[in-house]
Amino acid sequence: MSDETLTTAPAAGGRSRLRRSGLAGQIPLLTLVVLVAVAALAAPRFLTVLNLTNVLVQGAVIAVVAMGMTFVIVGGGFDLSVGSTVALAGCIGAMVMLKAGIVAGVAAGIAIGALVGLINGLVVAYLRVNPFITTLGTMVLVRGVVYIVTGGAPVEGDFGLPAAFVDFGAARFVGIHLLVWVPAALLLVFSWLLHATPYGKRVFAVGGGREAAFLSGLAVERVVTSTYVWCGALAGVAGMMLASRLQSGQPTAGEFYELTAIAAVVLGGAALQGGEGTLYKSIIGVFIMVVLGNGLNLMNVDSYWQRVAIGAVIIAAAAADRFRKRF
Repeated sequence: MSDETLTTAPAAGGRSRLRRSGLAGQIPLLTLVVLVAVAALAAPRFLTVLNLTNVLVQGAVIAVVAMGMTFVIVGGGFDLSVGSTVALAGCIGAMVMLKAGIVAGVAAGIAIGALVGLINGLVVAYLRVNPFITTLGTMVLVRGVVYIVTGGAPVEGDFGLPAAFVDFGAARFVGIHLLVWVPAALLLVFSWLLHATPYGKRVFAVGGGREAAFLSGLAVERVVTSTYVWCGALAGVAGMMLASRLQSGQPTAGEFYELTAIAAVVLGGAALQGGEGTLYKSIIGVFIMVVLGNGLNLMNVDSYWQRVAIGAVIIAAAAADRFRKRF
């Protein structure tokens, strides 16, 4: 199939993407700028180097998860299991690392994440089970597996994880945490993959309309499955990053990551029905969520009210997605 066909085949969001390429397309960035300004005015400590570093490091892990979620949402699905996958990857990676070294541990963490994504993708694409039901079930199942494997206890060994791995979670390059460089590098690679290759065009085409994509000759099932594999693998990367930062594999890690990632991707302008989305805008959506939580913390807002505010943002993101469809 030619690239021309892929470009014009089912990308139902094509015209709307053109409409939003101007100022409207920069709404996520403008929202983040306004939110940073409000947080800086309401909490003077917000702009301190220490706090901005915390914001970047906290956002780095979620950003990797959101990149994977962008692939799935652009392809017309979504994944509720990424939080549990982050925990499983971190714990399995830490276990393998204690026995076989850092490289084997990191590879195992990413591989187990990709395996979870592959299972999700096969069930959704080939068995045609609803993505919500599939990934909801996987979310509960994987979290249960984490507790079974770890006995509910952190994975850190008798003397802790390898020093080089732990140091990675605190080390800096040109003054910036290595954990922040990871999503920066991944963003370059996966932006190219999603936005500048025939494969990326296929993902947009399938998300824009699966039936039309099938009639155009695309291997729809393979494309859908691949988006879930990428999502799971990137959740595995996030799990290893978090294990390095926490100096252990934590069975409770990743809670609510799935909701934060989905909200961030939608805040970044992706369409929940698929066929539309941009990776760097998903990252902006992540930092909208992180800055909101950080600002509320600095203003000493009760943690219960913080949950109310974040929940309201998620609802607003979904409502904004519906609003965009009408115009």
